[in-house]
Amino acid sequence: MALALAAAVLAALGYAAGSILQAVGVRGGSGAAALTRSPLYLTGLGVDGLAWLLSLVALRRLPTFAVQSLLAGSLALTVVLARVFLGSRLRPRDTAAVLALVAALGVVGGAGTEQPSPTVATPLQVVLLVAGVLLLLAVLVLRRLGSAAFAVLAGLGYSVAALGARAVTLPDAWSDAWRVLAEPVAWAVAVAGVAGTLGYAAALEKGPVGPATALLWSVEVVVPAVAGFALLGDVVRAGWWVPTVAALVVVVGCSVVLAGSPAIPEET
Repeated sequence: MALALAAAVLAALGYAAGSILQAVGVRGGSGAAALTRSPLYLTGLGVDGLAWLLSLVALRRLPTFAVQSLLAGSLALTVVLARVFLGSRLRPRDTAAVLALVAALGVVGGAGTEQPSPTVATPLQVVLLVAGVLLLLAVLVLRRLGSAAFAVLAGLGYSVAALGARAVTLPDAWSDAWRVLAEPVAWAVAVAGVAGTLGYAAALEKGPVGPATALLWSVEVVVPAVAGFALLGDVVRAGWWVPTVAALVVVVGCSVVLAGSPAIPEET
């Protein structure tokens, strides 16, 4: 459990660091072409990718609700790092939200005992793959949607990817790694991940980063938590149900507050 917990915490830190690097990289830039030549911006994208891989490691041993809540903590880290490195203003309610979020994540971390990834029947794997495909098609086809709608689609895409990462069966030997390609849920992770990435990009293109990020993380915390309990057999430590539900509500609420903070950098 220690390794999985460390992976989740490092993933949250990676997402926060990636946001700051990208924010610094876009300063003084003049369009997408300039960003492709910005070492800081490209490094930020790479850190985001590494953080995503670390989140997949965490999902192998921790329940979905615990991992997704810890990843939402990246908002608190982003606010703090932006204050230190970018000199961003920190509102009193941002400070309160950071402290409340840290406390809530402590509860969530305590409620999520180590749980090996479940064995998922093929029909459910196919359902996740179909969901990922439909979300990707929605992002590509429904271009008239507003920022909020794309943020929700992105959150659902990342949610399906997280559920798929939790459910995929990894072989014992590297020589059998190719067998993963035969699992529909493995393709669900890839397709839904692309849907989430494109959906969030469209949300930022059509509206401000704060509301879009708040919707994204709210969906990413709530949907995988409910689906993890209902479909994947995720369990909460005995006697921790009430504090866990309360902590999840606090995580979502604090995410909404922090997403609107002036310390959250605008990205392009």
